[in-house]
Amino acid sequence: MDAVLPAAADYSSARFNMVESQIRPNKVRGQRLLDVLSNMPRENFVPPPLAGIAYIDEDLQVGANRYLMEPMVLARFLEEAAIKTGERVLDIAPATGYSSAVLAMLTPNVHAVESDPLLVQQMVANLTRLQITNVSLQLGPLYDGWKPAAPYDVIIVNGAVDHIPDALASQLADGGRLLTVVREFGPAKAAHTGEARLYERIHGNFSHRALFDANVKMLPGFEAKRGFSF
Repeated sequence: MDAVLPAAADYSSARFNMVESQIRPNKVRGQRLLDVLSNMPRENFVPPPLAGIAYIDEDLQVGANRYLMEPMVLARFLEEAAIKTGERVLDIAPATGYSSAVLAMLTPNVHAVESDPLLVQQMVANLTRLQITNVSLQLGPLYDGWKPAAPYDVIIVNGAVDHIPDALASQLADGGRLLTVVREFGPAKAAHTGEARLYERIHGNFSHRALFDANVKMLPGFEAKRGFSF
């Protein structure tokens, strides 16, 4: 996809249009979150040829089989998570770091797990450039989460999965919220339409509710079952 790079000032207009045209009309009302999204330079987190389309309502490829989720889906996740200052958050598959950067503006306790070494390098560079220092980044399998810092009040999974691994689910605190898109596969290995879901652990039990349809890209490693499907 060819893109025309706008002047620097146009990125502010692009962020404004993203918030007003994509995010606010889709049930995102929290002013603190809207303020963060209005100021976070998403163009810094995509390859330079895609900077001019950084704010469109599509997933953008940032690596081999890896994407930044469309802004509306991430914004709805964060709206539903209702993150309180001081809550501990685990960000799964942040890729180049946009989601972690947004989370870092909402709470000081952000942990992130990324499996791609090249994306880890880019994420470190991006967070350093923005002087964001409250993200603890780990290189490792996405489906394992990061047990040493568990339990987490919120877990964000940046992509579609066909299941929630028990290793990851077990790291959610009581009263915690996990958000992802589930694309279950049938006998013919065809994926159903993606469904954004909010999972909660309440008194040790998991429950979930559907939020909206979302056809975001599958995350590598989550196509085959490795544990429970809740």
